[in-house]
Amino acid sequence: MESFFSFKTFFIILFPFLRAFLSSSSSSSLHPLVLHSTLMHQNYTAISDFRVLNRRALFDCIDANPFLQINVNSGSKLSDNQFVEVTVSGVLVPSKDDWIAMISPSSSDISGGCPQSLAFYVQTGDVSNLPLLCHYPVKAQFVRNDPGYLSCKKRECKQKNILDGTCGVKTCNGTIRFHVINIRTDIQFVFFTGGFDAPCILSRTGNLNFANPKMPLYGHLSSVDSTGTSMRLTWVSGDKQPQQVQYGGGKSETSQVTTFSQDDMCSVLAPPSPAKDFGWHDPGYIHTAVMTGLQPSRNFSYRYGSDSVGWSDQIQFKTPPVAGADEVRFLVFGDMGKAPLDPSTEHYIQPGSLSVIKGMIGEVENGNVDSIFHIGDISYATGFLVEWDYFLQLITPLASKVSYMTAIGNHERDYIDSGSIYLTPDSGGECGVPYEIYFPMPTPAKDKPWYSIEQGSIHFTVISTEHPWSENSEQYNWMKNDMASVNRSRTPWLIFTGHRPMYSSSTGLFSAMSVDDNFVKDVEPLLLQSKVDLVLFGHVHNYERTCSIYKSQCLTMPRKDASGVDTYDHTNYSAPVQVIIGMAGFTLDKFSDDAARWSLSRISKFGYVRAHATKAEMKLEFVAAETGRVEDAFRITKMQNR
Repeated sequence: MESFFSFKTFFIILFPFLRAFLSSSSSSSLHPLVLHSTLMHQNYTAISDFRVLNRRALFDCIDANPFLQINVNSGSKLSDNQFVEVTVSGVLVPSKDDWIAMISPSSSDISGGCPQSLAFYVQTGDVSNLPLLCHYPVKAQFVRNDPGYLSCKKRECKQKNILDGTCGVKTCNGTIRFHVINIRTDIQFVFFTGGFDAPCILSRTGNLNFANPKMPLYGHLSSVDSTGTSMRLTWVSGDKQPQQVQYGGGKSETSQVTTFSQDDMCSVLAPPSPAKDFGWHDPGYIHTAVMTGLQPSRNFSYRYGSDSVGWSDQIQFKTPPVAGADEVRFLVFGDMGKAPLDPSTEHYIQPGSLSVIKGMIGEVENGNVDSIFHIGDISYATGFLVEWDYFLQLITPLASKVSYMTAIGNHERDYIDSGSIYLTPDSGGECGVPYEIYFPMPTPAKDKPWYSIEQGSIHFTVISTEHPWSENSEQYNWMKNDMASVNRSRTPWLIFTGHRPMYSSSTGLFSAMSVDDNFVKDVEPLLLQSKVDLVLFGHVHNYERTCSIYKSQCLTMPRKDASGVDTYDHTNYSAPVQVIIGMAGFTLDKFSDDAARWSLSRISKFGYVRAHATKAEMKLEFVAAETGRVEDAFRITKMQNR
């Protein structure tokens, strides 16, 4: 991180000279290092032309076309979840560089409260003019996504010749579809040309409002303890007044309401983080309530909202099994994120997320799931707060029906000078604040995102790899005490999970940096001492399973059972089995051809892990999302009298 701070300091010092030198220049004439600011953007999110769009110097195009229009077929008000068609018409010469952006709020321009100091815009090197767009476009599409646009298949005659009545001016139309969800603030569609490199504005729609910006939405469940008799429901609304969850044939609980603001986001002085500045979007109000008096492993129904702002649909959900029950079924994965349901470009897309979510919805609908564990890198909003809404909307068919438990990852927590171990800006300035509010887990305190929970025959120890874990740290002592307290007659299996891995044979610079030797040195002995059966990590974007491993050595190798499935016998315990399961959405990482002996299974495909545990065995299967096929399976067994 030394290079980051050096470059930042250098840029702050250099900025007044750059401004004087470049004041009459366009942004496109800047040096590439300054123009794209790749170093400054590194690890905020992916680098792309669209990613740095918001700090371009934008202006109205020099276009005398009187026929140009942009219209939306949404009706008078937008619903909570719909596809809208946006049509540009009156185009004289269609260009491959024509595109449409969805902006929210619609006041996202200079008059909408943007900082008036050019120093705030150094992040993309656009120091020549104040930008037009204060807020980042939610999404964008090139109009050429309409296959007939560039060839002008949809023509209109706009002006006829007076002498012979033939058409003197023909124009072209193009229509593209956008997926829009209720993000509470009004939106506007803006028609640009010039691509993402040199955009200028051709036309805009009027403001589009949601029919009910206070509608309660995106309800998701989580467990609060190991009894299976209480479940927390968390949802989002534009209404700050307490609402209710009604459940279980006449019971109700009133919500507690919270939110967060730009002041809660982290940032360095210059340039400001996305969460603090151009990525900010009002989150509305987050409601949470605990349903009590339930019974474990049973089906119930609920709805949430209020008479004044509206109610959700009636939703069926399942409680997890009580600690000590013989059986539990769960799904587990990491690094999922989200992707648009339309062909839009967004600032950060996880291409495998949609197929993985689709596969898991099928599992839940078939009744094969008691709970879900998502171990870090949750939404990848990374400072672009509206993307939390899109993520929550995508997981609603899962998280509204079974307990959705999470662990924190680098893209939720890490930022410079924020208390995280790793001094990268990976959270985009969120610093764990949105994560902890959207996903309240049974943790000991704020910004201490570690906890344990028991379901069926398993004790889950969930840690934060982003907070101090060194020997004698608060989290280390908690881990040690938590795992030492496990009653193995009640929950014979101990699963340890967090985000960053201890072992990986993936290639590339990122993968090589994913294993922290200090983390391995300090925490791995504790796993052996506690007789952890299974370790699940993410962060590296593939699937990899080890032998029973300790200090990079295989202490025991699995044996094939009658069906050819690798089986680890933990009756005579030797060491944990470790598995990387970061293949749920983010672009996949590759493997080296000469993997170490400890690496027994390596798969670079999108998918999720399906697990079934009794007191006698755990069986885990890696399911490829596209095909539904089991690509890897293994069992861990032990005699019940340990």
